Amino acid sequence: MVTKDSNSPVKRADEQGEGGPLTKKPKLENDDENSKIDETTAKQNLETLNSSPIADGFDEMENNETRQEDSKLPNPVVNDSVVADEEKGIVKFEFDGVEYKFKERPSVIEEKEGNIEFRVVNNDNTKENMMVLTGLKNIFQKQLPKMPKEYIARLVYDRSHISMAVVRKPLTVVGGITYRPFDKRQFAEIVFCAISSTEQVRGYGAHLMNHLKDYVRNTSNIKYFLTYADNYAIGYFKKQGFTKEISLDKSIWMGYIKDYEGGTLMQCSMLPKIRYLDAAKILLLQEAALRRKIRTISKSHVVRPGLEHFKDLTNITPIDPMEIPGLKEAGWTPEMDELAQRPKRGPHYVIIQNILTGLQNHAAAWPFLQPVNKEEVPDYYEFIKEPMDLSTMEMKLENNKYQKMEDFIYDARLVFNNCRKYNGENTSYFKYANRLEKYFNGKIKEIPEYSHLVN
Repeated sequence: MVTKDSNSPVKRADEQGEGGPLTKKPKLENDDENSKIDETTAKQNLETLNSSPIADGFDEMENNETRQEDSKLPNPVVNDSVVADEEKGIVKFEFDGVEYKFKERPSVIEEKEGNIEFRVVNNDNTKENMMVLTGLKNIFQKQLPKMPKEYIARLVYDRSHISMAVVRKPLTVVGGITYRPFDKRQFAEIVFCAISSTEQVRGYGAHLMNHLKDYVRNTSNIKYFLTYADNYAIGYFKKQGFTKEISLDKSIWMGYIKDYEGGTLMQCSMLPKIRYLDAAKILLLQEAALRRKIRTISKSHVVRPGLEHFKDLTNITPIDPMEIPGLKEAGWTPEMDELAQRPKRGPHYVIIQNILTGLQNHAAAWPFLQPVNKEEVPDYYEFIKEPMDLSTMEMKLENNKYQKMEDFIYDARLVFNNCRKYNGENTSYFKYANRLEKYFNGKIKEIPEYSHLVN
């Protein structure tokens, strides 16, 4: 699987054919000797197809993708206990007397309303299926400008490949996935996946993948998906449950799927107990069951009334924290309050940070930004027994190592003195140290309470 910035597929020495490189295809049970078709013949059946322009990119707006985790909970029963607000797309249900709700994606609502459908098509020479395949071909070709058009067409029309298309009624293709199943090897290769740029905010990408997973799992013994993704597609596939960690043995897929330069191989392992189209409901049920379990061992769900103590703002008096309902039960102690009120940074943190930032940005600071490289200056650490640099000082500051301003000044002096000790007076490094020290002394003198610490 590739997207717009993927390089052309790698053509191996054992591949033949024109119109784009072929994958190495051993003869399998789903290979068809008649898989090569005449694209011109197909186009003659498709004069009514109106394919709109497609821009680059995947469905990047799907930020609430569900995690695919195995669950022992039953699939949610969507019946009288579930009330769907079709206008807002809000689905509600009760669990243990608590109401839960979630918002359906626009694509799910459109499917329920009958505006779109998800079709499984392949090259069977029927007019309508050929129209859908050609719509997919046009989308893939515009989405993948660096991929040879003939190569895309050949794979889409290849009878060993199957496609699932998102079709807006009556017959407008808005996206889809083309894949090749390897039934005996229990995996399928996703070859192309694209959604029209004008439709990418509606959640078609995730809904399409969920449809594909349920269809493939219910109609075959396929348990895994493999695909090659470029950097622009990796995020999308991760949201759909794909990972870069390949658990399938190479002997199962090596030589059977198409290789792409610059692509990242990703794998999705389908869970047998999950109906992916109900994944959002299942996860919500898992949350409900988890909350029920938490309520048996915790009182965090208990909501207590507000304090009456602050209603009279003219007569506010201190209150004993232990008298606040629920605070003691939650495990609060006075020691916890003391810890919370302690400053996270030392009293000199902001002042030191400003001075150190000024040192790092000074024109003469570049030799002192990082520790001296031992490989470049082998004998440096033989002469300098207490090395120091600005990055080390920054690290010490962030770790609260400077309890006093004197500690910070001491390290700054080390930077300057070490440089002058190792380098001669006529070297540029010696002069840089003097310039930076002069700047440093000036910044310290600007602070009255610390001006006495410098000459």
